[in-house]
Amino acid sequence: MKQQGKLFYQQSVNDVMQQMKANPEGLSDQSVEQRRAQFGYNRLQAKRRTTLFEKFIAQFKDLMIIILIIAAIIAGIAGEHIDAAIIIAVVILNAVFGVFQESKAENAIDSLKQMSAPMATVLRNGRETTVKSEEIVPGDIVLLEAGDVVPADIRLIETNTLKIEEAALTGESVPVNKQVETINDTDLPLGDRKNLGFMNSNVTSGRGVGVVTGTGMNTEVGKIAHMLNTTEEATTPLQENLNKLGKVLTILILVIAVIVFGVGMWRGEESLINMLLTAISLAVAAIPEGLPAIVTVTLAIGTQQMARHRALIRKLQAVETLGSTDIIASDKTGTLTQNKMTVEKVYLDGQLKDSGETKQLLSDKLPQIMILNNDTKFLEDGLGGDPTETALISFYLNHDLPVQEFIKKYQRVAEIPFDSERKLMSTYNKVDDGQIMMTMKGAPDQLLARVTQILDHGQVRQITDEDKQKISETNHELATQALRVLAFAYRMVDKVPTELTSDAQEHDMIFTGLIGMIDPERPEVAQAVAEAKTAGIKSVMITGDHQDTAQAIAKRLGILERSDHSTDRVINGAQLDELSDSQFENQVENIAVYARVAPEHKVRIVNAWQKKGKVVAMTGDGVNDAPALKAADIGVGMGITGTEVSKEASDMVLADDNFATIVTAVKAGRKVFANIQKSLQYLLSANLGEVLTLFVMTMMGWEILAPVQILWINLVTDTFPAIALGVELAEPGIMKRKPRGRSSNFLSGGIMSNILYQGFFEGFITLSVYAFAILNPVHSSEALIHADALTMAYATLGLIQLFHAFNSKTIHQSIFKVGLFKNKFFNWALLGSTLLLVLTIVVPGFNDMFHVTELGPSQWIVVIIGGFMIVVISEVVKYVQRHFFNQQ
Repeated sequence: MKQQGKLFYQQSVNDVMQQMKANPEGLSDQSVEQRRAQFGYNRLQAKRRTTLFEKFIAQFKDLMIIILIIAAIIAGIAGEHIDAAIIIAVVILNAVFGVFQESKAENAIDSLKQMSAPMATVLRNGRETTVKSEEIVPGDIVLLEAGDVVPADIRLIETNTLKIEEAALTGESVPVNKQVETINDTDLPLGDRKNLGFMNSNVTSGRGVGVVTGTGMNTEVGKIAHMLNTTEEATTPLQENLNKLGKVLTILILVIAVIVFGVGMWRGEESLINMLLTAISLAVAAIPEGLPAIVTVTLAIGTQQMARHRALIRKLQAVETLGSTDIIASDKTGTLTQNKMTVEKVYLDGQLKDSGETKQLLSDKLPQIMILNNDTKFLEDGLGGDPTETALISFYLNHDLPVQEFIKKYQRVAEIPFDSERKLMSTYNKVDDGQIMMTMKGAPDQLLARVTQILDHGQVRQITDEDKQKISETNHELATQALRVLAFAYRMVDKVPTELTSDAQEHDMIFTGLIGMIDPERPEVAQAVAEAKTAGIKSVMITGDHQDTAQAIAKRLGILERSDHSTDRVINGAQLDELSDSQFENQVENIAVYARVAPEHKVRIVNAWQKKGKVVAMTGDGVNDAPALKAADIGVGMGITGTEVSKEASDMVLADDNFATIVTAVKAGRKVFANIQKSLQYLLSANLGEVLTLFVMTMMGWEILAPVQILWINLVTDTFPAIALGVELAEPGIMKRKPRGRSSNFLSGGIMSNILYQGFFEGFITLSVYAFAILNPVHSSEALIHADALTMAYATLGLIQLFHAFNSKTIHQSIFKVGLFKNKFFNWALLGSTLLLVLTIVVPGFNDMFHVTELGPSQWIVVIIGGFMIVVISEVVKYVQRHFFNQQ
């Protein structure tokens, strides 16, 4: 039963019934079983899940984790079992946390399944019967009524004022008026296939009958499920940076360790075991053991801060990724707009006014018609029904008018229902004095053709050509602003007519007014778009809505410039299909709005930007957004209006559906990246200082620092101070910088040069203190002289790193401008680390364990001056960077 030639919406009802081998009386039980054997159950399929054990093992494939495991083994060989245990604990905790995050992210297909209608009404064996939706098969005849969820893809064969809301699938907020007639157009988007119903869409009003044309993975929702199964998640910039850094460090560590071991053995002054321990010490000195833990902690703290701003992070890496965003590709309906039709303009008595400027009284005809010619249902949790009609009721409820009492008082006694051809609806209501008021609402052009009079400042008179011209011009003006326009009219009759047809009754009406409605933009979004633009981030609108509507909203939000000189333009899905991938990639930077697009278009848009080297954030709330959310570098779901599918496919969920929250999240993401850079600069420059110290000592044939000393310095200085740098406050002007983009890394922006000169001076100062101690001894014994020199070098190397933590609070600014002691955690971390370092020298009993001697006051003064020199040097270099190299 595959489609052949024409698509279902292009075929007549008879042709589809024949193709599906369907019976108007429904399938027999035997036929149902045969088809279920052929097509399977009406379910969505998910790809094979990895087991918890597989996820756990996969965490150890990361290069930095492998380096850490090697470091633990080396520490164990060196006899430092406590340090080895700490490193292994960090590795295991990191793996467990990774498994937890990955498991949470695998529920997108489950959410699609949960959206499916649990039960459906079908014709079987000539009788209506209720079955589980998963038991439906192609060729089944499905009966629909208001409140139902469409259980499968269907071709409609009967409709009675049927409206189906398909926003989650198509992006259109207004329910679609369904029809039976064949549509001859080609390449129509889903929203324009008005004789079809789609799985998981909602019937808002009317009734209908359809023949099932697709079930399970053969439905439009099934196509999205397939895309979710096959779409590879993008590697985040954070993951790419850490992987590259791990590879570079691995090579450098191995090369330096081998050189030092070889030179030491060549000199012949050390035993094999001593040189092996020296190489091990150097390798441990080079490895930033705390980096993965520091990155994880920094990201975790970032998620907590963002949660306070209503941005919920589902994957830790998303915090940093959002900070590097170049493009925010946003769904319109429910994300940039409120997904709630609202009355914005009123045309009454020949004048067009904003809705807030009009006086609202139930004694006036226009409010009466808008309320009485309306099928809105009053529910416990709000209003139900067509969003266009609920907007009319909300308009008057917001003005504190007794709408429900008015409806009860003037009850409807008859109606001529809406249909999509004439685009009108008429009702008959009993009013005062036993009269009947016939009300009419609908498309302005259709209604104008049926009016002969006009209500003008409370008086009824003959309508003129000038009146009609002005009404038409106003209608056109509102339409160009992407407003949905309804016209209203009435006339009084003595009784309900017996012939309730349009031809017989819809004539000689009295024109009353026009209403312009729109799904309005969220009030905070325009400012958020402007802030994003200041931060160098381009906002792109992607929607299933009509092109005119999308363009108007985009201009109101600032996504499109209001001037005619803007290079940004608008295209629709059909135009996008005409572009080859290469053509599209060449044009993508000049396209700001995409209208009438399908899910596969959204993924294509995301991919095109990624091929340009851009980091893409995709926001969305519908099922149709899920594949693009997964394909994007960071998917941003909506917590309130968003479907569970879109939320599960996202990296971050906005708990308040507030687009402005994204800007706050971008700032947090940028701060996280900057803080990771600070921690990295601190760790690698400190480790480089240690490596240079050991390397030069080995080359010079001096006594070298013991492995336990290096390990203790690493444990004391690499952990808490580095983590404290990860929670530094955001630097001023962080949102005025251009996005880093995908090509940047943790070592860009001057970080690499900083690491090199700072590491060099840390090693140089340490060696200088060692040489000073040798040349200016306080003891006469050669052994004590060298023991003091090693102790002073050890103390200097530790203190110099703690002083350097202050330097790392800012990359290029003076530390005296960013607040030395604002970060309380940093203050306590530095104090605690300093005590742990000093205690190994001044507390009796530690001397032998750490191979150190007690130092005198003059020696401590030299050590402290040596340690503080790194601050002086860094401040001088930063001054030169700012004033001569324009680095900020």
